[in-house]
Amino acid sequence: MSPHATRTPIKDRFKGKVALVTGGTNGIGHAIALELLREGAEVAVSCLPADVEEGRASFSQAGFSPLIIAGDMSNEEFCKKLVADTVAKFGRLDCLVNNAFSFIAKGLDATRKDFLYSLEVGPLGFALMIQLASEEMKKVGGGAVVNVSSISSWIAQPNRWTYNMSKGAVTQLTRCAGLDLAPHKIRVNSISPGWTWTREVLKAAGGDIAKYDPIWGQFHMLGRMCYPVELAGPALFLLSDDASFITGTDLPVDGGYNGLGPEGLGQNTKIAGSK
Repeated sequence: MSPHATRTPIKDRFKGKVALVTGGTNGIGHAIALELLREGAEVAVSCLPADVEEGRASFSQAGFSPLIIAGDMSNEEFCKKLVADTVAKFGRLDCLVNNAFSFIAKGLDATRKDFLYSLEVGPLGFALMIQLASEEMKKVGGGAVVNVSSISSWIAQPNRWTYNMSKGAVTQLTRCAGLDLAPHKIRVNSISPGWTWTREVLKAAGGDIAKYDPIWGQFHMLGRMCYPVELAGPALFLLSDDASFITGTDLPVDGGYNGLGPEGLGQNTKIAGSK
């Protein structure tokens, strides 16, 4: 395991705060939720019904038992229930992390159904959650939202119309929501991860991190892929008072992915005509 796969919590930074993390039982969402718990927050997480037991076991192993609410983020009534149950349990809501997203990667072959589901779970779900959560945040004098976007929001990738279009909408939603909620002392930002060792990526690699990390890592300046906990620190920063003058913006957490040209890290690559 990489030494970068752990972090030191900031003691009690979120004590007295209540956070809601969608898609919080595995991957990036789980890492963020776990670090919020370690820093003193009360936390509620959403997940699909099939992921409840896995999530409960993972949190329990770390010594925590957040509120876990199962359902589909494309369902408006479930989104309302998610916020209502969180407030009923903890009495307030200070932080929202919009993480749950549908990874449908299609281009010319995408159907209208593919596009609609990508949008419903993604930017439309994010927007609804911000609308609902902000009403609760206003009651406590403000709050903070972090949307989990992606490098796919900023670049073209083959056969990714559905996913990249949806992530691109998240970037613009972040700006617009940040503007409209600023008078209420509610900040809205996003993070854009690079290639990350999530559950689905691990499956694609057959669980062989040692083999695939340097292969897929060549697209990042740091020469490796990201671990979910490395996204938690930046997300918590944006949720915290340390980011009190940051809103409507995106923080790339991509190991230099978007700043790297098509040559990648190939040491033998030579530009024509160079010496």
